[in-house]
Amino acid sequence: MARVAGVDLPKNKRIDVALRYLYGIGKTTSGELLEKLNGAIDPKTRVKDLSEAQVGLINNILTKEYKVEGELRRELQGNLHRLSDIGSYRGSRHRRNLPARGQRTRTNARTRRGRRKTVGVGKSVEKK
Repeated sequence: MARVAGVDLPKNKRIDVALRYLYGIGKTTSGELLEKLNGAIDPKTRVKDLSEAQVGLINNILTKEYKVEGELRRELQGNLHRLSDIGSYRGSRHRRNLPARGQRTRTNARTRRGRRKTVGVGKSVEKK
């Protein structure tokens, strides 16, 4: 099993698909990465068929030219933390787990706000 950027790639997948298991690498970036290797690795190659040298080539290009996994996550967290620290509106929305890009929240916004918290009607206390 090939280990790239601290992630074990699934061995029966093609390399162009398996690279997408890395955080920060999608279809386009995966293609670009394999193109930069100048045909040293065919995109149709299965991960189990890669040699150690080929895995090393992929690792070298990833560390030099791309931000993936932990480094990318830290940068994104830093961006949110910065917005929150400067007191921007966007930062306050992130802090309160609400949509930050102008969507309505009176209805919808369930993805961001989570499940509905139904407020029931309590027992009424009769006055005498």
